[in-house]
Amino acid sequence: MEPKDTAARYDRIAQWWQTEHQNSLYAIAQLEQAIKFTSKRHSAIDIGCGSSGRFINVLSKHGFQAEGLDISREMINLAKHLHPETTFYIQDICSWIPQKLYSFISAWDSTFHLPLNMQEPVMKKLCDALEPDGVLLFTCGGTHTNCEISGAFQGQDFEYSTLGVNGFLRILTEHHCQCRHLEFDQYPENHVYIIAQKT
Repeated sequence: MEPKDTAARYDRIAQWWQTEHQNSLYAIAQLEQAIKFTSKRHSAIDIGCGSSGRFINVLSKHGFQAEGLDISREMINLAKHLHPETTFYIQDICSWIPQKLYSFISAWDSTFHLPLNMQEPVMKKLCDALEPDGVLLFTCGGTHTNCEISGAFQGQDFEYSTLGVNGFLRILTEHHCQCRHLEFDQYPENHVYIIAQKT
């Protein structure tokens, strides 16, 4: 599935997403855990921020200048109403060019929608966008090798891909990031979250 198709599907569920997720605690404990590894709290960005602004709230509370990026125009439009002072980007992460370095980058349940051939270049981009000691939090499919699957969510069809755990760990190492935490947090489902830090 091309990113524009993913965007169209999320556009259709943007209002539902905001209503259901605005006060959700899903992934907040993992975000708080990742923030503990930070030594600097300058700029932060949430990749695939959605319309609820949950991560924006937490990052701002911890002193970051938080930004959000999402490919869904409807998601961003709704998010702007909740956070009018926040900088948001309606962008495809595949073509987005960071204009600064970040102390913290989150990509929770977002980049796993990318086409398989874009997983590595996007992960390299995120590593390169970290300032020294910056922290990256992301989720991925916890398979042994690369894999692509399809699924449905809220009546919309989505596609997912992963390089496998070892593939992501290799990229982190090659781009000067050290894995600080890796967890199968929804076991036995193949859902993994990784906290990495720029060395």
